[in-house]
Amino acid sequence: MQLILLEKVVNLGQLGDIVKVKDGYGRNFLIPQGKAKRATEKNKAEFEVRRAELEKQQAAILADATARAAKLEGITVTIAQKAGVDGRLFGSVTNTDIADALKIQGFEVVKADIRMPTGHLKMIGDYPIVVALHHDAIANITVTVQGAS
Repeated sequence: MQLILLEKVVNLGQLGDIVKVKDGYGRNFLIPQGKAKRATEKNKAEFEVRRAELEKQQAAILADATARAAKLEGITVTIAQKAGVDGRLFGSVTNTDIADALKIQGFEVVKADIRMPTGHLKMIGDYPIVVALHHDAIANITVTVQGAS
């Protein structure tokens, strides 16, 4: 299936690229999410008419995400969880917990934007976490997990 991308898609292409993807990926994800349209002659012509508008819209989204990432960069979030004497948590700290803690500090972050490369946090300590607000706007934060009784 050939599609015209309406925004940048990681590992696929930039705005306006015509890409070939598997039918299911296009039909079930890209088209319903508004990230792409089928590459018909009519849609290609319509895209060229709207190209400047779409580029301006994507630039505004990127500028907003970059500003939010600059505010987030380097902050420390403290989360208290019940822990045993050896420092292991009863449960774990997930990206939802981190998103809730950021919301309390005044930062609106979707839990899907929080990247946890080593998985959920299961020990007391400081952990570097990446918050990807946009493909090109990434903030590094520190999550401090403390033991609570």
